[in-house]
Amino acid sequence: MFSEEMICSLNDLELEVYKYVVRNADKVCYMRIREFADAAHVSTSTILRFCKKAGCDGYAEFKIRLRQHLEQAKQPPVKDDVSEVIDFLKKTCSAEFEQKLDMLTRVIFQARHIFFVGSGMSGIVAKYGARYFSSMGKFCLYIDEPHYPTESRFVENSLVIVFSVSGESRDTIGHVMRFKEQNCQILSVTNTENCTIAKLSDYNLAYYVTYERLGVYDVTTQLPAMSIVERLGKKLYRYTSEGPAAI
Repeated sequence: MFSEEMICSLNDLELEVYKYVVRNADKVCYMRIREFADAAHVSTSTILRFCKKAGCDGYAEFKIRLRQHLEQAKQPPVKDDVSEVIDFLKKTCSAEFEQKLDMLTRVIFQARHIFFVGSGMSGIVAKYGARYFSSMGKFCLYIDEPHYPTESRFVENSLVIVFSVSGESRDTIGHVMRFKEQNCQILSVTNTENCTIAKLSDYNLAYYVTYERLGVYDVTTQLPAMSIVERLGKKLYRYTSEGPAAI
């Protein structure tokens, strides 16, 4: 409801009004302007200036918008349903999926440099993937910062393993495009194959689970992505130590 630009425009008294609203939003919705002024220890004119800076014509409109904001901020319940994850794990046991993992294992084995890329929760999976693969004998690096510089001859012809639930993260798409410009192969792990990152990739693994959000935060399960990391990591270890016949 309050933008950074709006907060920066407040004077000291108006800032006190903002602090009171943040701490007592549910009460302010039902206060008369005089009650609000007394509680915040400011004048009614200060409150009216604050409302104007918040984009409202008056105090009445401000209370309406505040109530709407509080309603929208109510968090929906989070499902605790593991059936989709179980279905995905069953799918990974199919001959078709095994063949795809075997093919990707050969691609990973042949890559000289490997970079794991992701942002947010997917960035944590990318970090885990790089650590897991390195433990399996294939040294990898991870990038989970959107502005990390990748314009280097060192990354040319590398394999980039990208994690993104939506496949539409602008930061991650930017990384993918820069890597592609340097002749890198892209292997993406996304929730669906009908997304921008999957379409930009040379290889894609999609796991198809229900998206879940809490407000602006994506809380979709990362268990399928973690499972793919571990399956590929173990196949890579067997391929490296025992040869192609081991997978």
